[in-house]
Parts: sequence; C-alpha cells; structure tokens
Amino acid sequence: MVVQRHTLKANGIRQHYIDAGSGPAVVLLHGFPETNYAWRHQIPVLAERYRVIAPDLRGYGKSDKPVTGYDKRTMAADLAGLLDSLGIDRIALVGHDRGARVATRFTKDNSGRVNRLVVMDNVPTRIVAHSMNARIARSYWFFLFHQVLDLPEALIAGREDVWLRHFFTDWCYDPHTIRDQDFDTYLQAYRAPGAVRGAMADYRASPEDVLQDEEDADVKIQCPTMSIWGKDFEAVGGSFDMAKVWGSMVEHLRAEPIAQCGHLPQEEQPEIVNRLLMDFLDGWEGS
Repeated sequence: MVVQRHTLKANGIRQHYIDAGSGPAVVLLHGFPETNYAWRHQIPVLAERYRVIAPDLRGYGKSDKPVTGYDKRTMAADLAGLLDSLGIDRIALVGHDRGARVATRFTKDNSGRVNRLVVMDNVPTRIVAHSMNARIARSYWFFLFHQVLDLPEALIAGREDVWLRHFFTDWCYDPHTIRDQDFDTYLQAYRAPGAVRGAMADYRASPEDVLQDEEDADVKIQCPTMSIWGKDFEAVGGSFDMAKVWGSMVEHLRAEPIAQCGHLPQEEQPEIVNRLLMDFLDGWEGS
C-alpha cells in the first residue's frame, strides 16, 4: 500500500491531501488540534479496501491558511472542489471534531454525494450554542476563547507547545497518548506561519455556522450515519446525550460510545475505531 501526498488548487485555495489505496472513496476530515496526521492509524487499514482521501482542512497543516472562508459551507465547498478535481463523485465521509462539522454541512449541501456518514466526538455547533450555560461554558472555554480577536494568537505565539500539550493531556483518557514524535509532528504544524490564526478563524466562524445550521435544522440527513464518541470526555459524552443529539439530526443512526476514551477516539482507541469503521463501511461499493 502506497501512501501519496499531493497538493492541488480547488475552491481558490491550495489543498494538501493524502491519497492511499484504491476502490470506493472514503474521505477522512480531521479536527482540532490536529491535521490529517490524526488518521495515521486508520489509513493503512481502510486503504486495504478503499481509496482513502485525507485532506488538511483550510487553515490547517500544509493547506492554505487564508484570512477568510472558515464558515462550514465554504469549507464544505473546499472538499467539493477537491473531489471534483480528483474526478470523485460519491463518497463515504468520516469527520472528527471540526471535521465532523464540515462533514455534516457537506452532507446537507451535497446529499447525493454521500453514501454514509461517520461523525466522531462532535456536538453540532447549533446545539452547543443553544445549550450554553455556566456548566457547558466551563467545558467549552476554548470554544469561546478562540473566538476572541487577535488575543489568542498573541498569547500562544512562542508557547505553542504549552497550548497544545494542555489539549492533548486534558482531552485524552490516557494523558500520555500523544507524545514524542506524534506530539512533535503536531507542534511543528502549529508553529508554521498562519497556523494558529487558521485554527482560531475556524472557531471564529461559529456565529455564521450557527446561522447556516439553523436554516436547515429541520432537515434530517438521510444516509446511514454512525456517531462515535469517547465516554470519558466531559465536553461531549459527559455533557450531552449523544444518541439523542444525533438522533435528532439524522434519519438512520448507529450510536457507538467507546469506553476509556476521551476526545480523540481515532488516536486513543484506534483498533476499536478501525473495527467500527470497517464494519460500518462494509458494502460501500462506490455508487
């Protein structure tokens, strides 16, 4: 199995992506505070049966980091442009965290292109906003802090290691999950020019994302959908009834909580996630 890395320009930005395997297309969208490196445990397994496409989202990794365009409709259009450039029509779509927000918007805006959807450890932006109270705010402090203009970049500059280490330690069931080379890989990504600003811009688009989500809140996603979450992450499984949340969003839901797991299931419990993905994708033939 050959893992290739490419860049191409689509929807007005230069996008970096991993391309591995052959067969029906499976797209993996990473979240914060990661890049497409987050899928290193899934790509070899999925690529045995599928063509795996794993882009760095706008503002992240080695993709462009423009000043604007971080609302999820535009980021979903980034994916549509990438797929069009690759000649790929229908896909199975997997998104984690911020990537799940992009995946959800892509599926709603391009329902005919998604055969099945996986959302990992994500509460939709609209539901977070409507549920905000003192308790939720304690868990989602970063959601609010990252939306402050300019200040996060000023405080994080030169201390990206402290910033990232907090999230990887606090968000994982085992605080040593992301260490050594893995941590250094993420650290170098977020030390790149514009990288912190890109991630902040993703969060700063939340008010626009909420408005977009409210426009079609009553429209349920029709394709088979699996929601995976870590049972031990307070901000998601500890604060929301995830089966109820996603049951209100989709017509056909498979709910899969994972024990001894925090916010990063694909890194914390990769064997379980791989088994769930391969089982859920079974039968996906590319049309």
